[in-house]
Amino acid sequence: MEKKQISASLEKLNLKYQSMGQDLSAYLDGLLLSNYTTYWDYINVDTLLTLQTPKTDFPDEEIFIIYHQITELYFKMCLNEMEQIAHNGKEIGENGEDLGWRSELDVNFFIQRLNRMNRYFETLTKSFEIMVQGMEKEQFQRFRMALLPASGFQSAQYRLIEFASTPLIQLVRKEKKQECENSSIEEQYEFVYWKQGATEVETGEKTLTLKQFEKKYKNEFISWIKRFENINIYKKYLSLSTEDQNKPELKEALRNFDLNVNVFWPLVHYKSAVRYLQQKNKGVPATGGTNWQEYLPPRFQKRIFFPTLWTEKEIEDWGKGWVVKEIFGEE
Repeated sequence: MEKKQISASLEKLNLKYQSMGQDLSAYLDGLLLSNYTTYWDYINVDTLLTLQTPKTDFPDEEIFIIYHQITELYFKMCLNEMEQIAHNGKEIGENGEDLGWRSELDVNFFIQRLNRMNRYFETLTKSFEIMVQGMEKEQFQRFRMALLPASGFQSAQYRLIEFASTPLIQLVRKEKKQECENSSIEEQYEFVYWKQGATEVETGEKTLTLKQFEKKYKNEFISWIKRFENINIYKKYLSLSTEDQNKPELKEALRNFDLNVNVFWPLVHYKSAVRYLQQKNKGVPATGGTNWQEYLPPRFQKRIFFPTLWTEKEIEDWGKGWVVKEIFGEE
């Protein structure tokens, strides 16, 4: 680097630290003393590789754990994008300083972040063959009994993604929506669609899985729903000008997100459940006792984040075509 470039960079750094009441020379001394950043320290590889603690000696259980940990990391990436959309994206100054959230949502920024989230879910959906084909059925059916009452149903981050996508009423069980239309968030929450799936297959009572889940996360969920009540993805879309709302790229990105989260992701789980839990036309309960036959297929719940972006016919046939093709092998 030329001396002029070095001098210019040092001057910018000096202005940056002066604005914070800091002494640049002290930071430069610290830079001289600090070690180089290494990949393994920055990514915390050694710690990451110790986070798998199987409950049994079946080798495929470690595959099961690692894949679910990867899934949660993708969910965290998605939530990062949702925060940016909700607050219109951060503005970064010329010297890299954080200037805070923008006052208005730029439609191109919105599209870019939606496309990022779509790529995350597309990657997860395509990679789910690791679960569908990547474990021995016999091993899974054995080690799953050591996991009771834990269940993938208890992924709080997936619920946060749902709650940050659309008003809560869109996640209420379809037969309760009209009744709950003018109810409070707390009242609507009692009829969220996934609670119906976390019932004992035989008795219809709440499973221990659901009881534990609500005990740990209910207050956090209610707080999160209220925080995103007016800044969820659907509300951000509706806040745009008519011209921006009608941009084909935005509509396509929103529709793809609706499909990725509410059709393709649940259905690859359904496909996996059919492989591992279906025995001679009789379904075996999942590890948490959830009624996966009723809970996973999108056509039963018709959960849709952005209803005005779909025709009546599309809503009526929600998820049907993919089920026929992927589950039953028919065109």
